[in-house]
Amino acid sequence: MSILDHLTGPQIPSLEGDGVLLRMPRRGDYAAWRALRGDSREFLKPWEPLWTADELSWEAYRLRIRRYNQDARENTSFSFFLFDAEGRTLYGGTTIGQIRRGVAQSGTLGYWMGERYAGSGLMPRAVDLMKLFAFDVQGLHRIEAACLPSNTRSIRLLEKCGFTREGHLRNYLKIAGRWEDHYLYSLLAEEWSRSRSRERLCGLPAE
Repeated sequence: MSILDHLTGPQIPSLEGDGVLLRMPRRGDYAAWRALRGDSREFLKPWEPLWTADELSWEAYRLRIRRYNQDARENTSFSFFLFDAEGRTLYGGTTIGQIRRGVAQSGTLGYWMGERYAGSGLMPRAVDLMKLFAFDVQGLHRIEAACLPSNTRSIRLLEKCGFTREGHLRNYLKIAGRWEDHYLYSLLAEEWSRSRSRERLCGLPAE
């Protein structure tokens, strides 16, 4: 970590488990981020907001890092890059954002994966770490996620990770320049706690 990262960034712990590492983006990640996003441009664009002309520029990345750090300091959103266990290879990223406190205690899950790593089983591991962060560290009660009805890969991911489809949202988000319907998924803290309890019980030695 550079001195500038240390001085300007919030002190958010890295998340490690099952052969992957999640940590907040740093200025020094720019080259790897630009290369991965650039190589995955056509793969990612159908599922994301319209890319700007300077989407992959250093200035856009610098402003992105500034926003990530500000959001984390305000406890409204936390963005992580997804790496291998040693933190050397960048695979993608994930976010828990739109965090609401008070009576809601909820947040929205987002994620992206470089095309070359899609379908490799890495994102389910990242989502499991994000559930730990959201429920155990941030104390949220509910995680929401929205995906396009045509995004079968994302639907499989969410359902594999224990999310339940709750509804169909009309013209919910502007994706690739068009307002698109989305499926709404959610996971509750008590559902996650029950699954964690089952995992612990399954791990007990037989008597």
